[in-house]
Amino acid sequence: MLGAIIGDIVGSRFEFIEHSGKDFPLFTSTCHFTDDSLMTLAVAKALYLCKGNYENLGEVAKRCMVDIAHRYPNVSWGERFYKWLFVSQRRLNSFGNGAGMRISPVGWVADSEEEVRFLSREITEISHDHPEGLKGAECVAMAVYWARTGKDKAFIRQGLSKYYSRLNDRSFTIENLIGSYGYDELGDWVTCQGSIPQAIIAFLDGDSFEDVIRNAVGIGGDSDTIGAMAGGIAEAYYGIPAEIEDKALSYLPADLQGLCYAFELIKRKRSNA
Repeated sequence: MLGAIIGDIVGSRFEFIEHSGKDFPLFTSTCHFTDDSLMTLAVAKALYLCKGNYENLGEVAKRCMVDIAHRYPNVSWGERFYKWLFVSQRRLNSFGNGAGMRISPVGWVADSEEEVRFLSREITEISHDHPEGLKGAECVAMAVYWARTGKDKAFIRQGLSKYYSRLNDRSFTIENLIGSYGYDELGDWVTCQGSIPQAIIAFLDGDSFEDVIRNAVGIGGDSDTIGAMAGGIAEAYYGIPAEIEDKALSYLPADLQGLCYAFELIKRKRSNA
């Protein structure tokens, strides 16, 4: 989960600006957490509160999301999701990439692939109930689960290509994405189908946690969200260097740090499961 927050913070200063490439300082004074971190923490809190009984997970997740949003109302929320949080929590039939950016905690909690699918759906369908939204969230959660449980990248690529076939395209690489992604007039880079494959390839083509973050942020576009999705997977696969973890936590206020520490108890139990 913290990997997603790190990707969000690192990518925050590059969101939707003309930037590409991997050579940049990870952290500067202009970095900050965004809605991606807040919703990831809300999902983590919901899973923590359920304590293994997920019968009402969707409602618990909804309450956690609304509660944390009302504490941080000025964090550049998307217009539709802002209305969902602050006006009416009706299903949005959305396939925005918010479905994927918040879901990484599921990969740490689930005991099986079947449970990944169940938990991911229960959390995602409260807002992003379009088939592409549900698929995208499940894909990211499954990637975290497989990485956490020791699957290698060949296995992960093969499994995730069943969600997004372009992962089998040999030309679909980070090298080819940098400088050519994220600025189409249709805004596909803010959808699940237009950004989750890119986040996955950032992970698959990376050789360390930091390199994955640089890959994800370096391609441009919705850099904080792509960074969050790739970072969540990379954490489960590589772990996080202590100095990067400590620096990222310094950007969070005490209440959000507390949620991170609480979920860390789950992570420690599951890291070798």
